[in-house]
Amino acid sequence: MITIDEAFGVDGPIARELGEDYEPRSEQIEMARAVGNTLAGRGQLLAEAGTGVGKSLGYLVPAVLRIIESGERVVIATNTIALQEQILRKDLPLLERVFVDDLGEPLFRSELVKGRGNYLSVRRLSLASQRQEKLFPDSASKRSLHQIEDWAYATMDGTRSTLPQLERPGVWDHARSDSGNCMGRKCPTYDKCFFQQARRRAERAELLICNHALFFSDLALRGKGIGFLPPYEHVIIDEAHNAEEVASEHFGLSLSEGRVTHLLSTLFRPGRGTGYLSSMSLMGDDAERVLWAQRVVRDADRAREHFFEMLTRRMGRPSGTMRLPVGETLENTLSTPFRELAGALKRLRDLEQTDEDRYELNSYVERTQAIADECDALCEQTLDGCVYWIETQRSERAGLASVRATLSCSPVEVAPILSSQLFDGEKSVVLTSATLTTGKGSFTHAKRGLGCEDAKTIELGSPFDHAKQVSLRVEDGMPDPREPGYLRALGDMIVKHVVETGGGAFVLFTSFRTLHDAADETRGRLEDHGHRLWVQGRDGSRTEILDRFREDEASVLFGTTSFWQGVDVRGRGLRNVIITRLPFDPPDRPLTEARGELLRSRGIDPFSQDALPRAIIRFKQGFGRLIRSSSDSGRVVVLDRRIVRAAYGRRFLAALPEGVYVPDAAL
Repeated sequence: MITIDEAFGVDGPIARELGEDYEPRSEQIEMARAVGNTLAGRGQLLAEAGTGVGKSLGYLVPAVLRIIESGERVVIATNTIALQEQILRKDLPLLERVFVDDLGEPLFRSELVKGRGNYLSVRRLSLASQRQEKLFPDSASKRSLHQIEDWAYATMDGTRSTLPQLERPGVWDHARSDSGNCMGRKCPTYDKCFFQQARRRAERAELLICNHALFFSDLALRGKGIGFLPPYEHVIIDEAHNAEEVASEHFGLSLSEGRVTHLLSTLFRPGRGTGYLSSMSLMGDDAERVLWAQRVVRDADRAREHFFEMLTRRMGRPSGTMRLPVGETLENTLSTPFRELAGALKRLRDLEQTDEDRYELNSYVERTQAIADECDALCEQTLDGCVYWIETQRSERAGLASVRATLSCSPVEVAPILSSQLFDGEKSVVLTSATLTTGKGSFTHAKRGLGCEDAKTIELGSPFDHAKQVSLRVEDGMPDPREPGYLRALGDMIVKHVVETGGGAFVLFTSFRTLHDAADETRGRLEDHGHRLWVQGRDGSRTEILDRFREDEASVLFGTTSFWQGVDVRGRGLRNVIITRLPFDPPDRPLTEARGELLRSRGIDPFSQDALPRAIIRFKQGFGRLIRSSSDSGRVVVLDRRIVRAAYGRRFLAALPEGVYVPDAAL
């Protein structure tokens, strides 16, 4: 059996496969050894690996060796699509060429696992096509259906990742695979079902790739005795700096007005007489039950309008979040009408003669009942250890403004949940990221937040020469954001540094409001200097504006949270990262506020032990956007004077990669 050192050796199989492109990295080999030992001993490991270490191969190689040696299954969970694509398109094909049997066949099987709703149901698409006149209210919806039909003839894997953008994205709901209406082996298209094929491949595979959302959804379901991932012995969570937040979301509840409205309009649209109930073919006395169910939908829709209007009034402003007091019970006008609707749909299901409609109705019963149950739990605050809040968002479409409300809850801390359900000693768990520490060797925050106090740790620096590749600039003369001249000063500094590097700049913000104000302030001036500005939330999707930014070396991109991490622009395309504010969570964010109260009750300072470490990790992520390869170079500009004037500013500077020169103003 080949060892990790042999696999990565200068004369090893990886080197032979990559040829002149291979460069052994001591940090990568050290990481692989630590991961291999963790898998062999069913242990727990936190591994920080700086940019350029090659951490994906650093854990994939020992994972594959473990599979070959023991036949055990390993799950790899990533947070971003970009990393998933790297693993699937680059790393795994390499390892499938390296680790082969005597016939040249790979010694392991891998599979990308996606949530069921990502897969096309050929049967349901056919049903929607047959009933499209009654199902869909307008020509745009029908065009979207025809788009799905055209794509269905060509798709190889049946997942919506290759589906073109739809005019009416909600039409996909009529064509996707769904556990509630799955006919199993009764389905006439069972043998060619994309989801069933994928599930069978996953059950045969030893290496499964999924995203954080799917992994933590499965973990939450396993706590209830169910789940959809096959049994596994090991899990490796990459981009683990996001794991706590994603886990918190999936162990909580969220009831949005959009979700409720979509379900009701899918069932029946009174004004147009379309929807699933209109497409049913019951006759005689049974037809009266359909009409009755349609009336119940109308009642539920009125209850929906009243309930979410109540939340909006309780919120008191068109956008933002408001924490609900502990123990406060909200008026629940939604659950009873939705239970009545679930009852009406059950009666239709029991009368229906065709299998297809019985299964469709079963899915609608489950979804309707789930809304009633979740509304009960949220209004009565029945989930212990959670913080509850209302969120409203204002949007404008075709000149008409609207406000949508959401009622949510999340665990104040997920550490106890993960400690019992993930770090239970039955599986080995590796968590890795370029940003897990908040200072030299300090994994304290990550361990406490994730519930793995006994995990081993390893910190591996970046092989890049940051001293030569990065110039750090700190503008300590910036005014406080509350001062009248702040926006103008911010705009001046952004324009100054963008012009000095000839564009190629990310400008990172901590709020959309400041981002959009700064865009209005600087767009004209930047364009006068020949720099095209791309603004998140205004100029297209995240992917679209990133692609356009890459196409123009003189362009500038203004982004917020999602651009601080998981974005990889190599070479001259990105040579300037401007950090406008240190990335602290808003102190009045419900989850942040509740965490602070919990820590204070334990005698722990929430700022130094929670808010500050979280901000440092995000700052490291933003800083890390600049240098993605050994040939990259450029500047990082910080436009927040707190980094040099506040006592805690040194904590941010101390967390930077080794070798970064800190100017005198920051000392």
